[in-house]
Amino acid sequence: MCTMSNAATVYFVVPCYNEEAVLPETVKELTAQLNGMIDAGLATEQSRMLFVDDGSKDKTWALIEQFNKENPFVNGVKLAHNRGHQNALLAGLMTAKDECDCAISLDADLQDDVSVLPQFVQKFQEGCDVVYGVRNKRDTDTWFKRTTAEGFYKIMSRLGVETVYNHADYRLMSKRALDALSEYKEVNLFLRGIVPLIGYRSDYVYYDRHERFAGESKYPLKKMISFAIDGITSFSVKPLRIIANLGIVVSLISIVGLIYALVSYFTGSAVAGWTAIVCSIWLLGGLQMLCLGVVGEYIGKIYNEVKGRPRFRIEKRIK
Repeated sequence: MCTMSNAATVYFVVPCYNEEAVLPETVKELTAQLNGMIDAGLATEQSRMLFVDDGSKDKTWALIEQFNKENPFVNGVKLAHNRGHQNALLAGLMTAKDECDCAISLDADLQDDVSVLPQFVQKFQEGCDVVYGVRNKRDTDTWFKRTTAEGFYKIMSRLGVETVYNHADYRLMSKRALDALSEYKEVNLFLRGIVPLIGYRSDYVYYDRHERFAGESKYPLKKMISFAIDGITSFSVKPLRIIANLGIVVSLISIVGLIYALVSYFTGSAVAGWTAIVCSIWLLGGLQMLCLGVVGEYIGKIYNEVKGRPRFRIEKRIK
């Protein structure tokens, strides 16, 4: 057990988007955790919960303001516009970094097991700058989500992207790690790939993920696919290399086909093949469109980066 002399100022950073149904229970659970950590000497009384409202359309911000008046632990940040989960999380972390010794990011839906929060801080007290929350199993996921999620991590690994298997955004980062994170300026945020690049000493806390307490998931299939594409294209150029290799293979096949056509022509055995021509046109056309799409995705990333627009804008901050 830690003594008060080495207790840390801990911030829980919680991105929120239309979370009015679950927010009261989230505040209740996190308040209990903070009180327990303070009593155990893990956290100081200056520790806080920082809720980041990502342009919610319901009463999320009104609830945050209400809890701020009733609960001394509750702080809030309101973004001027909906910027997505990753930008909202980054806004909270960058707000917290100058006020805390370490920050723990977690979702508002209580699917992440909050009972392991003290373990994160204990790892921090042992000298870790980054502590990853890793799921023991994916029993609460549907077969489709479990299969696609595991496939995503395997693909990322084969593409050379360093990620932590079965880790989402449930993690602790020290002030030093947060300062390092602030130096990464890319607009196309994929924090699961950026954080491992920071380095520093790290460790893991394993937990079981629960069912969502209330409300509905903010990550439908379309958004998950978009998130996966962002992760791949932000951290690997291997898809471009695959296109180049595919082009070489298709060129070699074309040369073989050309030689065969010339031999058939000069030997007088050439036969008009409508099916072969149509199939080859469709195949090559499809490959070309696919390749153009991948190249276009990378060009779009470059376009977004070079404009240098702000990743988020804070409209209001309450302490």
